[in-house]
Amino acid sequence: MDHAGERHRLARAEPGAAVVGVELEPERATAAARAHADARTHFREGGFALPLSPDEPARLVRAMNLLRQGPPERIPEAHLAMSRPLLPGGLLVEGSSDTDGAVLVAHLLRRTPEAGAPAREGLLFHTDFSRGFAPLLLRDWLPRDLRRRVRPGEPMHAFFQAWETAWKAARAEGHTAPPDAFAGSVARLARMTPGVSTDAWLLAHGFLRWCPPGGTPA
Repeated sequence: MDHAGERHRLARAEPGAAVVGVELEPERATAAARAHADARTHFREGGFALPLSPDEPARLVRAMNLLRQGPPERIPEAHLAMSRPLLPGGLLVEGSSDTDGAVLVAHLLRRTPEAGAPAREGLLFHTDFSRGFAPLLLRDWLPRDLRRRVRPGEPMHAFFQAWETAWKAARAEGHTAPPDAFAGSVARLARMTPGVSTDAWLLAHGFLRWCPPGGTPA
């Protein structure tokens, strides 16, 4: 995990926030603390049941590449465990990325006031364009429980078909540079697919947020 990169991104977004990094292996937790800990950044050994005390509620939990190999039927249990420390309305971001974090897709899971299983609010797609851009590039990094759902008749299949059509239309109009093709394709996709955000900041930074009515397909 790129601890330094994550720490710097969180510091820019919320300069006063405390950050706790969790590592399963004690040696990795110690090494991460030695390299990256500071007054607001700490590292602890732990797993899905995050090692936070009752007086340490979290607003955001980010977990990437933790569930890529496990059985899909265990994923709801892991989501519930990781969301327990969240404040009501807090967000769990769980998904998959390549080694450098250049391409990622993550669940957006919102802690509800009832404190049950987090609501499957949407999906976040991201690319930094270092690998070019095509919708299929992001499909390969879907979270574990969605990777086998991209087949005819499934909502994820319809989503990527629509995005592929929008991408081809954007390129046909001359938007061939990856950032332009991305922004142009998302603008067209939003006209065909409910819940696709066209927020200018997100598009400029290579993010697509999709919050479909009724939540992410289960």
